[in-house]
Amino acid sequence: MQKKLLAACLLASALCHTATAQQYTPTWESLSAHEAAPEWFQDAKFGIYLHWGVYSVPEFQTEWYPRYLYFPWSDVAKYHEATYGPVSEFGYHDLIPLFTAEDFDASQWATLFKEAGARFAGMVAEHHDGFAMWDSECTPWNAADMGPRRDIVGLLGNAIKQNGMKFITTFHHARNLQRYSDPDVLKNEMAKDYGELERRRFWLSHFPYREGTHPASTDPKLRYLYGNVPAAQWYDEIWLPELVEVIDNYDPDIIYFDSWLDLIPEDYRRRFCAYYLNKAAQREKDVVILSKQEDLPLTVSVENFENSRKQDLDPNVWQTEQTVSYDSWSYTKDFKIKPASHLVHEMIDVVSKNGVFLLNISPRASGLIPDDQQQLLREIGAWLGKYGEAIYSTRPWYTFGEGPTRQPEGDLKNRQLFDKLKYTADDYRFTTKGDAIYVLTLSEPEAGKTINIASFAPDRNADKRAIKRVSMLGSQAEIAWNLTDSGLSITVPDEPYSISTVFKVEY
Repeated sequence: MQKKLLAACLLASALCHTATAQQYTPTWESLSAHEAAPEWFQDAKFGIYLHWGVYSVPEFQTEWYPRYLYFPWSDVAKYHEATYGPVSEFGYHDLIPLFTAEDFDASQWATLFKEAGARFAGMVAEHHDGFAMWDSECTPWNAADMGPRRDIVGLLGNAIKQNGMKFITTFHHARNLQRYSDPDVLKNEMAKDYGELERRRFWLSHFPYREGTHPASTDPKLRYLYGNVPAAQWYDEIWLPELVEVIDNYDPDIIYFDSWLDLIPEDYRRRFCAYYLNKAAQREKDVVILSKQEDLPLTVSVENFENSRKQDLDPNVWQTEQTVSYDSWSYTKDFKIKPASHLVHEMIDVVSKNGVFLLNISPRASGLIPDDQQQLLREIGAWLGKYGEAIYSTRPWYTFGEGPTRQPEGDLKNRQLFDKLKYTADDYRFTTKGDAIYVLTLSEPEAGKTINIASFAPDRNADKRAIKRVSMLGSQAEIAWNLTDSGLSITVPDEPYSISTVFKVEY
């Protein structure tokens, strides 16, 4: 393929050019000289990105539609056959012409993200399905050449930057390589008894390999979408060149990798990091690499948690990614979104523990962001407009907070428990900036009630400075307060409250 040859040549040229002026070499020791969480990222606190692609067309069950489509027993396969016909005649690739994105407006999206209070924003550049959302020379399966026939990443990236936000691109394509095409590997996998975990079969590849199906196709074009190419060829022509292409053409400030980056040989991971960091150095900017599950050293990357978060304050900056829905990360017909209060409380908890909060939204295939999601974002933006002083550019206090509510143990496996977590009127979180400590409530406070913040007690708080003033953000009300051996007592004024409020304690 001419595009593949061109991409390989471009990559070789780019790597050689970088090597002449490099600051970093592809070793973990050299790469660790990079500041994983630069100051601007620590200050940003809140970002928005989105799952949107060919998998958005069916609006059914999950963004993993293309995977489950090729499990005959799955609800997805049954729905697909009833809607589009037999998968052998109408496969995942046949959905691409239906992904027309006729309502996509990058400027409107970026304006909405800014209104929501995001300091960085972007999108999934490529999901597990192998479809690139930019104008790519590496793969024919891209949004500029088919489907929308527009450079989605380029258009959205420009609009985001024009609105003063940093730009994030995320990559989930580590699982796109077909790792079960070897007959012996396939035989071994088919012999396993997964019981109720049948859906995990072929877990290390997004598309299940079965002879006679599209994931097993040797068609010169189809095999690149379904990942049925030799591993070395895929690493050299797809995985790394696509990253270089996006870095060169769209200059993202953040690149985030979904799980399973450990499937990529270490040499390629190190080469990516060196290329990205050297390109950033040439552009005189600081960038961020996000990864999950220790797929990259924390000296090089920022750790990301999906639908979960840390239990306590961490000296290292980290990130939680959350989505607006209780289920799918892409839009579905039965999409049910979370209330703004749930997401704001989670953001507060994350920030108090030295984290950054990344929120996923889910446009429809047409490019329309549904009204309820738009309203949700505006509610978050309204809260940040009033209380953002306690979020943006803050740092953790000596303790993240206090209160009776304990979050679930574990991580992504317990995401449903995290979604059910509800705070009480006695749960508080803290941030600090300059000579101020912010007390953020995790409920709507009761007017006239006197609350006691035990973390300010002299025998707990090492800061012995005298408190000069206590105020409430967004209010001119005089706050009655008193510092005793048991903590800081504050009488809640009679004010309209929404979601949570913030008291500012100044020294």
